[in-house]
Amino acid sequence: MPEYEFLQFEINDHVAWITMDRPAVLNAIHPPMQAELDDAWKQVRDDDDIWVGVITGAGDRAFSAGSDLKWRASQTDEDIREHSRAGVQEAEAVGFQRGSDCWKPLVAMINGYAVGGGLEVALGCDLLIAAETAKLGLPEARRGLLADAGGIHRLTRRIPWHAALGMLLTGRLVDAAEAQTFGLLHEVVPATALRSATQRWVDEIRACGPLSLRAAKEAAVCGAGLPLAEAMVADFPQAKVLRASADFVEGPRAFADKHVPEWTGR
Repeated sequence: MPEYEFLQFEINDHVAWITMDRPAVLNAIHPPMQAELDDAWKQVRDDDDIWVGVITGAGDRAFSAGSDLKWRASQTDEDIREHSRAGVQEAEAVGFQRGSDCWKPLVAMINGYAVGGGLEVALGCDLLIAAETAKLGLPEARRGLLADAGGIHRLTRRIPWHAALGMLLTGRLVDAAEAQTFGLLHEVVPATALRSATQRWVDEIRACGPLSLRAAKEAAVCGAGLPLAEAMVADFPQAKVLRASADFVEGPRAFADKHVPEWTGR
């Protein structure tokens, strides 16, 4: 199991629980933490024994307040530009913000502020569960910055265009209730019920065949960029893996025999 300085990472029952762990600065993201987040994402993507990933923030105030602007203020102008250039150059690769080829279900457990880069982390997940106290937004324009780690493109594809532009062009934060009306959040619960609600979603995911989920997510993501007629006949790689697996046999057999499927992920 990987060890990190700025993250907690644990695996229980095929579920990776990742906690951004800089609560003193509202789990703000600086380059060392970003490198760990990218590595944790790769661990979830590449470890066949991990079937689901859940990410949250330490403490009860913030999922993540985004880029650590105080850290930025301590750097030279050239250092800041170099970090920005490096991020753009790696745009094809990995991480909750920019990664695009992790076919395992990813869940964001939003326990407070999810703004800027913090919201970009959440937008890299498939399911977003939030506490009633959560606040979400991309306020980069108010700081003369740009939500260029996936935020603009994911948000405009995730909620109605007018709602996304209303957030992007004002930099305002929305509360959890409003975000749910946009369809951005799957469930909003009292803060005290957030962990149990997230666990309930995870349990429902875990009841499904892990290879079936990977095949479904890959088909949904990759098929979205194809004309419908092409998507309908495309044979995506994860579907081939599924059809060759023991789980592909176990599911129908369990249904016929009336027992709970025993998934192996193989």
